[in-house]
Amino acid sequence: MEQLHISSTERSKIYEELLPQIEALMDGEPSLIANLANVTAALRQAFGFFWVGFYLVDGEELVLGPFQGDIACTRIAIGKGVCGQAWERREAILVPDVEEFPGHIACSSQSKSEIVVPIFHHDIVVAVLDVDSDKLNDFDAVDEEGLTRIVKLLSSKF
Repeated sequence: MEQLHISSTERSKIYEELLPQIEALMDGEPSLIANLANVTAALRQAFGFFWVGFYLVDGEELVLGPFQGDIACTRIAIGKGVCGQAWERREAILVPDVEEFPGHIACSSQSKSEIVVPIFHHDIVVAVLDVDSDKLNDFDAVDEEGLTRIVKLLSSKF
């Protein structure tokens, strides 16, 4: 597969169309980095998000992994910012306005809203998927559900 085929403009339907294509991209590919890189590209291409990327757990920090978008923060401590809190809480965090989130880490001033979804392997958080938008209130329960389904596909690759 060299390109995505997305026919809908409705987010819930885009996730439905995207999920099997991400499965196909990862089918038979053992490289975690290659899979994470393709997922970031697929999400950015399908939705036009401002920034999409992964942070991988390394000791007591999250370390920047494959991403698409502007230069990003390299390391985030557990409990710090949206990513660190999603890791610590072991749950997705949806932030309609990053300026209103206590302790938000501003890697880019263009980021206005954010969603972070932890990735579990054997009940341990091994990474987080971080998606930023340059629009306020750009994420909702549809995104949380769709992104959670995508990270569940990735969990077996860790």
